[in-house]
Amino acid sequence: MACGIDEAGRGPLIGPMVIAKVCGESEKLKEIGVKDSKLLSQNRREEIFNKLGEHSEKIDYIIIPPETIDKYVLKGELNLMEARYISLLIEKEGSYIVDCPDTNEARFQDLLISLSGNHNITAKHKADLIYPEVGAASIVAKVIREKEIEKIKEEIGEFGSGYPSDERTIRFISEYYSKNKVLPPYVRKSWRTLKRIINLDNIEL
Repeated sequence: MACGIDEAGRGPLIGPMVIAKVCGESEKLKEIGVKDSKLLSQNRREEIFNKLGEHSEKIDYIIIPPETIDKYVLKGELNLMEARYISLLIEKEGSYIVDCPDTNEARFQDLLISLSGNHNITAKHKADLIYPEVGAASIVAKVIREKEIEKIKEEIGEFGSGYPSDERTIRFISEYYSKNKVLPPYVRKSWRTLKRIINLDNIEL
């Protein structure tokens, strides 16, 4: 039995990143339709998410808030941040397959081994497409992040997907800043897109 680890929310302007772990048998996970979360509708992701408790051995996740992401991004250490939080999900025993965010798989794998003390780790690009355990982790991460985004929307209003490519998100941030002279809560202030949206050279963190 292997454990898969993946994240959701690495690129958005708004909201947290979620890193999730799922341990289980590949065939059991395939039986309930597990695949990369990006290939599934939101309803289908939630259906599978609700079945994972009975079809996996262990599920865990970590929610990383925007302010933590900002601190690492400003130092050019987003991959290091991800590795540190992934290592918190890795136990000393067992094998792990991790969807690799680094362009260099071996470098990220060595970093995870160093941080966790577990030498049975594989870091692989597009692992969520190859390994059901990682696909399951991607579903958990995505569903948990979607739930967090819904909570944020209840607090600050509708802002679309939260991604820099979403015009609704850009418009929401721009209008909120124009009205309130501060950025909305839960916005990642280290994202370069903000400077284009609100024409600020320096955004105080």
